[in-house]
Amino acid sequence: MKPGQVIVKNQYAGINFIDTYHRKGLYPRDLPFVGGQEGGGTVAAVSDEAAAQGIKIGDPVAYSVFGSYAQYTAVPAAKLLPVPDGVGLDVATSCVVQGLTAHYLTTSAHADLIKPGEWCLIHGVGGGTCQWAAQMAKLRGFKVIGTCAKGKSDIARTLGCDELIVLDEVPGASYEDYESVDIISRVMEVTEGKGCKAVIDGIGKSTVDISINSLAHRGIFISFGNASGAVPAFPVLRLIGKSAYVTRPKLLDYTVDRAELVSRADEIFGWLKEGKLNVSVDCTFPLDEAAEGHLYLEAGKSKGKVLYHIE
Repeated sequence: MKPGQVIVKNQYAGINFIDTYHRKGLYPRDLPFVGGQEGGGTVAAVSDEAAAQGIKIGDPVAYSVFGSYAQYTAVPAAKLLPVPDGVGLDVATSCVVQGLTAHYLTTSAHADLIKPGEWCLIHGVGGGTCQWAAQMAKLRGFKVIGTCAKGKSDIARTLGCDELIVLDEVPGASYEDYESVDIISRVMEVTEGKGCKAVIDGIGKSTVDISINSLAHRGIFISFGNASGAVPAFPVLRLIGKSAYVTRPKLLDYTVDRAELVSRADEIFGWLKEGKLNVSVDCTFPLDEAAEGHLYLEAGKSKGKVLYHIE
């Protein structure tokens, strides 16, 4: 354990699409590495520096650093999020990547190009990060159009979307067939021809054209994930028709210091305690079934957060 660190005995580790990108090499990491970057558990050992900050053995915490697919993880004290009373460790672990990602997507990544009362399109609201994002967008006062697969519409209908576009599933799979419905026409119908001031898109390759063509004048396309494959390069001139904006953000750039990290987490934990956010933990896998957890997520089966439970 290095100065300023604590050792966390993990009870849960979050499974996120970025973990599959690391495994596949889409986002390369130096080999060998321990997977995962989201965990929750109790403090098992404390450095002198961490103890001076008031961190104690037994404290329930959540965090985001590499190496969470393990029984124990060394975590810088500055990266710890104390878990408040009334919030379970499974929910707190779910908050660290998916919750914080949804928070910056709906509060910051749009650069205030969308205002309360304006339309936001969010893809894939039936599972994972965008369940959070749909609810947070409503808390921000945006009008929300969500897309989801038929098999996830039961979850999606609980999120408060103003309009839900339900899609067929790809034959033999659990994820959406984005060609089964003319999403662009439906968006334009719902928005009375104006389009959406922001599109939050974690799907990637299958939705890039839909997202860009669903934008309003001076709207912003927020591409944050690659669930269907990486977004192919496109000429910037394509944005000229609506003087549109595009951004490809990542969480680390929206939690640049402890103050920003804690500010975002405090708001999320506050919403959870007030009952304003409903978090769905879909299922858990034992850590020795790590491969099955990845395959479940990649198959599009999740209706919420997928976790490893660590004994």
